[in-house]
Amino acid sequence: MSFATRIASLGGSCGIATAMALILGAAPALAQTAPAPARPAAPAQRPAAPAAPAQQPGAPAGGQAAQAQQTGPMVVQVKAEPSQPEWTKVCGKDQGTNAEICYTTRDFVSDQGQPVLAVALYDIKGPQPQKIVRFLMPLGLLLKPGIRFAVDQGQATPGDYAVCFPNGCFAEANVKDDFIASMKKGQNLNVSVRNQAGREVTFAVPATGFGKSFDGAPIDPKVLEEQQKKLQEELEKRSDELRKRLESNAAGGAAAPAAPAPAPAAPTAPKP
Repeated sequence: MSFATRIASLGGSCGIATAMALILGAAPALAQTAPAPARPAAPAQRPAAPAAPAQQPGAPAGGQAAQAQQTGPMVVQVKAEPSQPEWTKVCGKDQGTNAEICYTTRDFVSDQGQPVLAVALYDIKGPQPQKIVRFLMPLGLLLKPGIRFAVDQGQATPGDYAVCFPNGCFAEANVKDDFIASMKKGQNLNVSVRNQAGREVTFAVPATGFGKSFDGAPIDPKVLEEQQKKLQEELEKRSDELRKRLESNAAGGAAAPAAPAPAPAAPTAPKP
């Protein structure tokens, strides 16, 4: 679903929250290692096994390594929404200032096709030109210290959260022409945040095709409206299919339980 459609339906679905529940949830539970069963004693005639080498100084123990792996920085690869094959450019007039505003946007999903985040870069033209990058981020993130984003290995730019809705939070920052130039040439836009456990999570957002859409002509508003209509119909269809599937599962689970097995016959008295 396009960024424009998301703005129009901010009070609707909470899918963007549930899509990242496993990634952005609270503190990860550490697996408890069960003690190894005792080994039987080796036969006397077999030679004793060589002793295990001593652990290197400073090397983390197995439990510490697992904990570091679960609490250290994590990178989440996302991909473009299949129904949005390219970045989309939309232009219009600000009714208050009569300034022309164009934004180039794209939605991104997980490997399972679930919505993760959306990116839009606004180009405000007029007496006081401005360029703003805005992100629609999933729920379950720390609002402080905000976000950081960078193209590939470039210098990171800080951004602040502006407002949250039931299906996500907006974060934004002012950017300059050099950031636009790097987006046109870059491979990934890396967006770093912290989840509720304080763990750093970086979304690797593909930037391929951004420059072509940013410099190209905007989409026809009628075409955009038709796309949004089709997307809305598809969402309603999926919702209806999910509802029917849940009702079918509930009906199957509510079937009458099988009759209990008959009690075993009482034993007969022994013959004299």
